[in-house]
Amino acid sequence: MRLPFDRLLWLTLALGSPAWAQAPGPAAEPPSAAPSPPPELSSEAPDSPRACVRRYIELAGVEGDYAQAARYLTLEPEEKSRGPELARRLRAVLERRIDVHLDALSPEGEGASDDGLPPGVDKLGEIPDSRGRPDPVFLVRSHDEVGAHWAFSRQTVSRVGGWYDALPDRWIRERIPEQLQRYGPAQLMWWQWLALPVLLVLALALGRVAGALTRATLFRLVRRTATNWDERLLERTAPALTLLWAVAAAALLLPWLALLPGAERFARGLLGGIATVSVFWALWRSVDVWARFLATRPGVIDNPSARSLVALLRNFAKAFVAAGGVLATLAAFGYPVTTVLAGLGIGGVALAFGAQKTVENLFGSVALAVDQPFRLGDFVKIEDFVGNVERIGMRSTQIRTLDRTLVSIPNGMLADMRVEDYASRDRIRLSCTIGLVYGTTRAQIESILAGMEQVLRAHALIWPDTVVVRFVSFGASSLDIEVMAWFRTSDYNVFRDCQQEVLFGFMRVVEEAGSSFAFPTRTVHVVGAPPAP
Repeated sequence: MRLPFDRLLWLTLALGSPAWAQAPGPAAEPPSAAPSPPPELSSEAPDSPRACVRRYIELAGVEGDYAQAARYLTLEPEEKSRGPELARRLRAVLERRIDVHLDALSPEGEGASDDGLPPGVDKLGEIPDSRGRPDPVFLVRSHDEVGAHWAFSRQTVSRVGGWYDALPDRWIRERIPEQLQRYGPAQLMWWQWLALPVLLVLALALGRVAGALTRATLFRLVRRTATNWDERLLERTAPALTLLWAVAAAALLLPWLALLPGAERFARGLLGGIATVSVFWALWRSVDVWARFLATRPGVIDNPSARSLVALLRNFAKAFVAAGGVLATLAAFGYPVTTVLAGLGIGGVALAFGAQKTVENLFGSVALAVDQPFRLGDFVKIEDFVGNVERIGMRSTQIRTLDRTLVSIPNGMLADMRVEDYASRDRIRLSCTIGLVYGTTRAQIESILAGMEQVLRAHALIWPDTVVVRFVSFGASSLDIEVMAWFRTSDYNVFRDCQQEVLFGFMRVVEEAGSSFAFPTRTVHVVGAPPAP
């Protein structure tokens, strides 16, 4: 089991690794389903390399007792007084430069016998020097007044000073009190916990200043353009831009916290995730600007159907941006996106079965937006429903009927139904059959036909290309005249006024010809009984 040195500090107190230490990152290993239990202490010899390194970690990393921790350093007599300081420096070096393989150390008192090293010598790990070459860290078998134990070798102790001077946070460790260098929650030192809010406030302040300067500069540029959509776009994305600058400031200030490698990986992954969120937040807010820009175009502003299509595209664009933002944020935090996409594929199968109707309605709304069988506000007839289209949504369309009721029809069904759009007519047809009484003469019928056609052609809104006034049949109780013409209007109320004017004219023509309109009648002939012979 490979355990970083900073995690071992809590492991010695029988605590698990902190949540952030297990978060996936660029160099982190994915956490297993169940963490491996710590090695059984009963299988270790108290004077083994493993037990001695663990005790050194407890003393130097947790308890801060560097005087006792100096027992595990091989020191010359003249260096005894510097033992606690060297133990403190070695602790800092191991935290920064090496991952401690605790279970790779021998649990036997005599150490490992198959590592190719001389008896009484074990290797803890390697630290890269200033040239990048590995510098080994050795443990040697030692004896003192307490008894036998394993300690860091003289060669290792002699290089502690150079390793320590090369640490990036050496100046902090030299100036901050020892009490504040103790570890608190989440494997952060107490001084780091105190400095963290200050860093966040400073990053936010720098982000606001940088964001304000950026907005002012960009506003000067966009005001020179003839359009105003770029100003609205900059105004809508300004909060996301400020957050992005704050993240950049936090990334620049982060090295001052001198976090341990695991914590720094997590912090940079967190900042990367926030930066990704800010970018997609800006895209989300810009969708509204582009939708508004398209809605004010000349070909859209006077077209209700085009406005509905723009609204539908805006909703789909926001859904796409939201899905992309979630995946990109997960990738920024180090989660395997391929696994997420595979899960989405399985979820898509479940969606196909469980949300079939919802998906059908969504595709139905797309079909309605593309085909445009009707527009918002049109007077339509859909199967048995007649009324005005009041709302075209992503799931259903609402029709306000003549009885002022509201009928909702799912778009998936509506895409397959017969739709008759009265609002798309360029003219409205007048069609009727007029019956005259059977006493009407031929001359009267010819006069009535000519008069009716004259009434139609004299109307201001008549379509003159086709005007039909014909004597068509001898009905059961009338002489039938067929009338068919078109009025150049799409407003049904206007058509009804025109129809009324024409019918009044027909009545005048029939009255002037001396005839009358027929009504259903029946003549019964009674045949008397035959005379008696």
